[in-house]
Parts: sequence; structure tokens; C-alpha cells
Amino acid sequence: MTNITKEAIAPPRSFLSQDAIQLFYRLLAALLICAVLAAVSDSFLSLGNILNVLRQASLTFFIASGLTLVVLTAGLDLSVGANVALSACIAGTVIHKTGSPALGILTGLACGGIVGFLNGVMVTALRIPSFIATYGMLWVLNGLTYWYMAGETIHGFPAGFRQIGSGYLFGLPIPVYLLLVFLAIGTLFAQRTIWGQQIYAIGANPVAARLSGIPVARLLLLVYAVSGTMAGLASIIFLSRLNSAEADIGESLTLPAIAAVLIGGTSLFGGVGTMFGTFIGALILTLVLNGMNLLSVSANWQPLVTGIIVVLAVWLDMKTGRRTQ
Repeated sequence: MTNITKEAIAPPRSFLSQDAIQLFYRLLAALLICAVLAAVSDSFLSLGNILNVLRQASLTFFIASGLTLVVLTAGLDLSVGANVALSACIAGTVIHKTGSPALGILTGLACGGIVGFLNGVMVTALRIPSFIATYGMLWVLNGLTYWYMAGETIHGFPAGFRQIGSGYLFGLPIPVYLLLVFLAIGTLFAQRTIWGQQIYAIGANPVAARLSGIPVARLLLLVYAVSGTMAGLASIIFLSRLNSAEADIGESLTLPAIAAVLIGGTSLFGGVGTMFGTFIGALILTLVLNGMNLLSVSANWQPLVTGIIVVLAVWLDMKTGRRTQ
């Protein structure tokens, strides 16, 4: 094996090294936020509020987990929120027309995956930077969704389907169980498979990855398709949770998903990050938003706070990147 090959497919950082230290600090930050909120709000530690935090964090994680793979390749997917909206509206229509939740779920997942695949085609075959390609896709999807829905709202789904987003199992919301399953799958895929290691290698050094024989284009297609499919999964959870679908369902979802990825320690420069870090990032962001709700902070200020958190996360990432260089 040549030096280039060794560098390109070198495994990601050990879970017990620098990444573990960074995750420890993020867990500490989450606990500190919990302590502060418990001190200033009597209702924060109530069982209902804690379950609500876990449910909301899981919804953010579903979108952010696929996005994490994209960012690991030094890319970005700005269309995930719009993808959730289109997938939810189409899946909701299928359920209403056929009465089959299973067919609606498959349609939502397929719709999300196809959108992600098209993003991958633009990035790999047309060589459009991911930021531009997915930003353009965002507007295309918004236009399609508003045209498709024509101002209508779909609501009223079968009780069994609603259990996916609103039901409980042994006292925990069902989305939390789904979170644990996909967190385990995502961690094993990223940390323990050849494809996962190659994704890290593409983000760390795309030229060396290509020269060493890694199928960069095929893996990028896979990564964007997975990101889209996870957006499709999130659309099913939202559809079930809200019991309705409308064109603007995904407008506020993209920024929190990006924030969760960056807060969790995945670098915009690629090659650094973990799925567990993204989960912690989603948890921290949800805690902050939950705290603002409990303290009756105006909803108009919450996007501002989220934006500031994203800017700080990017700034810290850039500082860390410079030190690494």
C-alpha cells in the first residue's frame, strides 16, 4: 500500500482520543444547560418536559444524521428542510388516497432519497459546489411543494400511523427508540465500515482519496442519497406527529439541523465528526430552544439565537481548523 493510499483510507480518529475529549466537553455543556434551566424554571425537570425535549431532539437528529455524512465529505445540503416538506406532502397524499400508511411511508422515503440522489448528481456529474446545488434545489422544492399543495392542508391520518410520531412505548416516545436505532446504525456505518472510513478520507483529502482508488463520485452519490432518505424519514415522523401536511412544514428545519451538526463537532472542512456528536448537538440545541420557551422568550428571538449559535460553532470550527493546519 502506497503512502497516498494509507493516508487516504486512514481510519477516522479513535473514539477514545481527541474526539472523545470533545464529546466529553459537549456533554458537560449539555449538563450545564440542564442545571441552569432547572434553577430558573420549575417545570424544566418535569417528566412531560423531559420527554418533550427527547422527542424534539430526535426529530432534529433524523435530519442532522444524514447531513452529518454530507458535511464529513466537506459538502453541505441546504435542501433538507424543503425535502422534508415535499416528502411529507406527497406521503400524506398517498396515505389519504390509498388508506395505506405503509405505502405512504415508502413513498416519503423514496421521495426524499430521489431528491438527495439528484443533489449528488449535481455535485458529482455537473461538478456544481454543494452549497450552490442544494441551495438551488431548496428553491425548486419549495416551488414544487407550494404548487402541489395549492394552499391546501392535508390532515387526519389513521390512528396507527399517528403512533409513529406521537405514541409511547414503555413510557418513552417512539421517536426516541427510532433515534437510538439510527444512532447505532449511523455510528457503526461511519466508524466501523470501509465505506465510512472512505467518507472520512474524502473529506480529509479528496485528491489523495481519488488517487488511491476510492470511488469518490459513487460515495458522494450515496452520501447525498442517504441524507435525502433521512429527510424523508423525518417527514414521516413530522407527518405522524402533526397529523397534517402543508407546504411550509419544512421552512424552519434546515438551520437547526445544520446547527446540530456543527455544535456536535463535525467540521465544515470535512473529515472530522461523529454521529454521537451530532446527537449531542441536537440535544444542546433543543435544550436551548426549550429553555427559551419555558422562559417565555418571544418566538421572534429564537431564530436569532439559533443563528448566533451556528456562527459561533463555525467560528470555533475555523479556529480549530487553523490550529490543525
